[in-house]
Amino acid sequence: MKIKVIHGPNLNLLGIREVNIYGPMKLDDINENMKLVAEQNGFEIDFYQSNHEGDIVDAIQESITDGTDGIIINPAALTHYSIAIRDAIAALRDIPIPVVEVHLSNIAAREEFRQKSLISPVVAGTISGFGPFSYHLGLLSMMQILNEIKMAKQSKQA
Repeated sequence: MKIKVIHGPNLNLLGIREVNIYGPMKLDDINENMKLVAEQNGFEIDFYQSNHEGDIVDAIQESITDGTDGIIINPAALTHYSIAIRDAIAALRDIPIPVVEVHLSNIAAREEFRQKSLISPVVAGTISGFGPFSYHLGLLSMMQILNEIKMAKQSKQA
């Protein structure tokens, strides 16, 4: 089974940008840790990062045809105002391709404009506030969701 991880704007600057909020770990290190855990559990994992809203929408839509079984997304600043990303994710529900939203910081404890996620209502779940461990928790959640989908399909075939 294949999981796609989509990182939004400025996450390529992790370890450099606002270390007091986002921590010292670089995005490559987060990806490497996720890859190790995914492969140990029999999952394929791909990573994508963009600072451009339309490119993220394209990456979400490509999941319909590229064999992606589930998406983990950190829309970063786009979380709070991207109706386009929300709509792209909502379109996956009937396929179904489950999506888990992750955030390094606790967005509910941040500035008022960061406290509302347009993405949360259209995903399977949201994990925030655990720094880089948010990605690990998101991965564990996605692996569980995909395993449950797989077992449900197998029981229908039996």
